[in-house]
Amino acid sequence: MENPQNRTLRIALDAMGGDFAPNNEIQGAVKVFDDPQFPENVEIVLIGKENEIKSALAHVDHKKVRYSIVHADEVITMDDEPTAAIKKKRNSSLYKGFDLLSKNEVDAFVSAGNTGAMLSTATVLLGRIKGVSRPTIGSFFPSQVDSPTIVLDVGANVDVKARYLYEFAVMGNIYMNQMRAIENPRIGLLNVGEEPSKGTELLQQTYQMLAESKMNFIGNVEGKDILNGACDVVVCDGYTGNAILKFAESVFTLIKFKLKEYMNSGLLPKIFLMISKPVLNTLFKGFDYQKYGGVPILGVNGVAIVGHGKSSPLAIQYMIMKAVEQVQKEVNKKIEAELSSNDN
Repeated sequence: MENPQNRTLRIALDAMGGDFAPNNEIQGAVKVFDDPQFPENVEIVLIGKENEIKSALAHVDHKKVRYSIVHADEVITMDDEPTAAIKKKRNSSLYKGFDLLSKNEVDAFVSAGNTGAMLSTATVLLGRIKGVSRPTIGSFFPSQVDSPTIVLDVGANVDVKARYLYEFAVMGNIYMNQMRAIENPRIGLLNVGEEPSKGTELLQQTYQMLAESKMNFIGNVEGKDILNGACDVVVCDGYTGNAILKFAESVFTLIKFKLKEYMNSGLLPKIFLMISKPVLNTLFKGFDYQKYGGVPILGVNGVAIVGHGKSSPLAIQYMIMKAVEQVQKEVNKKIEAELSSNDN
């Protein structure tokens, strides 16, 4: 296939995905073209109910936007089963996005829709990259260093084998190297202690595989190491990763609740928090999901980016930008080259 730098890149956007679709999706697509650094060879393919997409476009200045519309009159909701797009709603924006990607009619697909449906449909329609046993979804966590930590897996694979965890590490390693410009990402295996003998037989087997690899494996890490910047990639099974993710989200919600409660307790606390607002804003920047540009589904034959259901226009903008970058840097080719070889 022709070099991504030398041809028009078509990024499909699920205009009906997310809690505030299609308005946030359309506004995000418009914002991305306001960025002077956004490549001129990119076109956005808006997928969804055509009349609603056109209505949303009518409320924004979209003269700069290079776009086309693909009509889809069904929507995958957050309440739908993960396999709904494949079994029941093949005329949905989510299914059509992956269908276009599988036929190489678009270069990437971006959605803030149902994560389970995204993973299931991607796996069926795109298939796995050669050498990948199971696709994975990661999530970014803020850390004490400039770059966030990515945790793989956060819910896609509840039951795992040592080989799967090893592959998650490889994919995370390549992704952080290419997309976060980290020269030699530090890989950590989530465990109940740092010693090699800790944990289940599965984790001990995984430890051995990672220790024998060429990656920068720093050994077992504990939950505290996710946020303290000890490593760049944390590997775990999807059951554990999802529990960590949901707990982390609840902690941030609790902090905001407590601050609001404190502010409402009297005039002096309110004044204090108002004075401290610039500091608090800076402090909370690391918790802002918007700037991470969604999370990739790694291990499938295509670039697919999943965003938070409540994704703002800014989050949609960054998701599109990350999709373009992942295509340009040919991350999937690098994953295949690494995992399809027999050299672990």
